[in-house]
Amino acid sequence: MKFDVAIVGSGLAGLSVALHLAQTRKVAIISKRALLDGASNWAQGGIAAVLDSGDSHSQHIDDTLVAGAGLCDEAATRFIVEHGREAIDWLISQGVPFTRDASAELGFHLTREGGHSQRRIIHAADATGHAVQVTLEQKIRSHPNISLFEHHCAIDLITSDKLVGKKKHPSSSPSRPPAQCYGLYVLDEKNGKVMTFGADHTVLATGGAGKVYLYTTNPDTATGDGIAMAWRAGCRVSNMEFIQFHPTCLYHPYAKSFLITEAIRGEGGLLKLPPEAGVAGGNRFMPTHDERAELAPRDVVARAIDFEMKKRGLDYVHLDISHQPPQFLKEHFPTIYARCLELGIDITKEPIPIVPAAHYTCGGVLTDMHGRTDLPGLYAVGETACTGLHGANRLASNSLLECLVLGRAAAHDIEQQSTHATPALPVWDESRVTNADEEVVIAHNWDELRRFMWNYVGIVRTTKRLERAQHRIRLLKEEIDEYYTHFRITQDLLELRNLVDVASLIVESALSRHESRGLHFSRDYPETLPTALPSVLLPVQR
Repeated sequence: MKFDVAIVGSGLAGLSVALHLAQTRKVAIISKRALLDGASNWAQGGIAAVLDSGDSHSQHIDDTLVAGAGLCDEAATRFIVEHGREAIDWLISQGVPFTRDASAELGFHLTREGGHSQRRIIHAADATGHAVQVTLEQKIRSHPNISLFEHHCAIDLITSDKLVGKKKHPSSSPSRPPAQCYGLYVLDEKNGKVMTFGADHTVLATGGAGKVYLYTTNPDTATGDGIAMAWRAGCRVSNMEFIQFHPTCLYHPYAKSFLITEAIRGEGGLLKLPPEAGVAGGNRFMPTHDERAELAPRDVVARAIDFEMKKRGLDYVHLDISHQPPQFLKEHFPTIYARCLELGIDITKEPIPIVPAAHYTCGGVLTDMHGRTDLPGLYAVGETACTGLHGANRLASNSLLECLVLGRAAAHDIEQQSTHATPALPVWDESRVTNADEEVVIAHNWDELRRFMWNYVGIVRTTKRLERAQHRIRLLKEEIDEYYTHFRITQDLLELRNLVDVASLIVESALSRHESRGLHFSRDYPETLPTALPSVLLPVQR
C-alpha cells in the first residue's frame, strides 16, 4: 500500500490533517476501531478561541500560562491562540452546528469554563466533539482522495534503520544517512494479516494514554500507541509525568469511563465517606482538605479523594446530591440520572459511588509548530504530541483548539514538501504462530499494569512508589517482549506493549522531577522550584 500521507488515528487532529491535504495528496486514515470511536467524539465542553471583541489573545494566553503552572511554551501558546479564530471559521464553513445565539457578536453562544477569564468556549450543546466529528466524518467518507482503513491497528513505524543495507552504515559511521520514516506496519484485525503502508509522510494522531490507569474517562482506544511507536523509532518525548485526573468518574463494575460532571458539585453535591470507612462513614471530608470544600479546583479535589481512599483502603467515595428536589435533578442532570438509574442507582435517593480517573495526557512526542518530530517524514498532532501548550496542566477546551491549529499547520508543511519514491519496504514476518495457552498472559499483565500504575503513579506520588512501579515495569517488559518476539500479534498484545512503554515513560519522567508542579504532586518534593523546566526524555540509540 503506497500513499502520499498515512494518518494514524481518526480524532479531530487526524481528520483535520486529512481534509486540509486531500485536495492535493493521496491520504490514508488508519483507525483502530470505527471512525468515531475516539476521545474527540466524547468531548462534551467545547473549543476555546477568542471570538468576541471583549476578549483578547493576551487574555487567553495569560489564562493558559497560569493553568500550565509556568511550564507552557509561550511562543507555542501564542501561535495556537492567535490561529484560533481561523480554525473555528473553518469548522463553521464545514457545517458544524454550533449552538447559536442571535444576541452574540459572532452569532454563536459562548460559554465560560474553569480557568478562563472570559466567555470564549464555542460549543454544540453539551456534545461538541460528537457534532464536530460527525460533520467531518461525512466529508472524509465521501472524499475520493481519502482511503479509510477502519479496524486496522498500527504496529510500528518503518524507518531507514529497518531497511536492507543498514549494516553498511554503522551508527558510528559519518557516512550513515540520517534516519527517515517511510511508513508503518498495520494489523488488519478482521483477517489477522499485517499490511505494509509506504508513505512520504506519516502523521501520528492516536490520542492519549488514559488506559494505562485502572480508572479513566478515556475510550478503550487511548493506549498511547503513537507515543510508544515514536519513542521506539527514536523520537524524544516530553512532560509525560503530567497526567490530568478528573475527580469524579462513576464507580460501577458495568459502567466504564462514565464521567460525573463537576456541575453536580456546583449545584450542591457533597463528597462523603462510604459505609466501608467505619465510624467515619457518611461524613464529609473536603472541608478538612481545603476551605473551598467541594468547590475547590479539580486537582485539589482529586488529590483529596485519592488521599482518603489510600488512607482508609477504600475503592471509592460517595458524591451525594440526593438532598436536592427530584425534579431539579431530573431537569438539570437528565443523562446522569438516566445512566445511574440503569445501573440501579437512584441519585434522587442515594449517593453516587465515584473515583478520580485519568483524563488527559499533557505530555507526548516532542514537536515543533508544524507538528514535525525528530524523525524526518514523521509528524505528531493532538494529544499524542507535546507542543508546549498545556505545560503542567491543561486549560479546559484548549485541547480541541490545538488539534485544529496544529492539524492545519502540519498539513501546510506537508504540502510544501515534494513527494518522492519510497524505497522497497520489508514485509512483515508472518512465520510466528499463535499459542492460545499464552493469551492469559496478556490479560493478566494488562490488569497488573493498570492497577500498580493507579496505586503507585497516580494523583499523589512518592519516590518509593515510583521505584516500585519502575521495578514491576521492567519485569513486565521482559515478559511482553518475549511474547511479542515469539507469537503472532493481536490487537491486545500491541496495546499492552504500547501501554508498558508509555508507563515506563511516565514513571521515568516523574522520577526526574524533584518538585511538585501542576498535575505532578510528590510528597517527597512538595515545593515548587523557582525555574520551570520541561522533562525531556532522550531515546536510547537503536
